[in-house]
Amino acid sequence: MSNAMDRPPPDPVKLLAYWMEWERAETPPGRTLANLKTAGMRELLDALAAAATEAAATAESAEAAGT
Repeated sequence: MSNAMDRPPPDPVKLLAYWMEWERAETPPGRTLANLKTAGMRELLDALAAAATEAAATAESAEAAGT
């Protein structure tokens, strides 16, 4: 069984490089998805979504307080 402790943290530079290879048609879609998965795309998106949710809640809270 695999978990987050088995993988290094997401590498945005690698993720972008894999994406750009796909955009240039150098890598087929299936290989691109595998590369994105192993480079931590889900973990990066999870972290970004959590940060966006937190930022929205903070902004809403500040608005409600009238600041």
